[in-house]
Amino acid sequence: MSLDLDKRQRAMLHEMGVPVWWPASLPAELPAESIVAGAAPAVTAVSAMASEMAPASARAATPAGDVAAMDGPSLAQTIAACQACRLCSGRRAPVFSASAVARRADCFVLGEPPDETEERLGLPFAGQAGQLLDNMLRAIKLGRSDASTPAQAAYLSNVVKCRPAVARNPELQELAACEIYLQRELALVQPTVILALGRFAAQVLLQASVPEVASIPLGKLRGKIYSYRGIPVVVCYHPVYLLRTPQDKARAWADLCLVLDLLKPEAARQT
Repeated sequence: MSLDLDKRQRAMLHEMGVPVWWPASLPAELPAESIVAGAAPAVTAVSAMASEMAPASARAATPAGDVAAMDGPSLAQTIAACQACRLCSGRRAPVFSASAVARRADCFVLGEPPDETEERLGLPFAGQAGQLLDNMLRAIKLGRSDASTPAQAAYLSNVVKCRPAVARNPELQELAACEIYLQRELALVQPTVILALGRFAAQVLLQASVPEVASIPLGKLRGKIYSYRGIPVVVCYHPVYLLRTPQDKARAWADLCLVLDLLKPEAARQT
């Protein structure tokens, strides 16, 4: 049986460590000096192929220094092209609002990884969960910063910007890869308080101050004020959870009251 392999297939076999034996008559496109002791040829394009086939986690991420100087549109373009982790595989569209990040907001709302509806619309907190969140924010006189808002605005974001092709929890390296974008969002938005909705949002924001955060139930993280890079953080249930467990809405309201207390000095300065 003979195998007629093209250059890409040869490069793939070479990178996998599979030797390929060639007949005495070499293909015209491969010079004789590229064949060593009957082993796989050293094709010039191997390094490029290896880079193309490498897992996303092995590809070079955007340097944090570059991200730290970006405005909203540049940040959106970088996120759309990001291949810093495996979440980019199968991504249809990132979930990020460049228009919203262009203005300051009083409250930064950080949610869980995007769901299908968020990915389809390209915006965080869509569907029924988004409607519930809008009602929660309205109760403390906040509105989304990408819409016609009252005096105080809330900027909405997700802990990672890409939805996994297969539903699963994000890995630690994936959360870390997206954190540089979160930090730039915070620098642009300059919020007074961060509202962390869900356990992954809490994990990213509190890992420095609460090292065991990943093992603490979300309910036990509530009711306190934490800090992320000098910004107060309040932990609360995600709206998706509240839709399934409406009896915890009273506890969520208590968390929103904490946010409101932190916003009151800011509101007083605006009047």
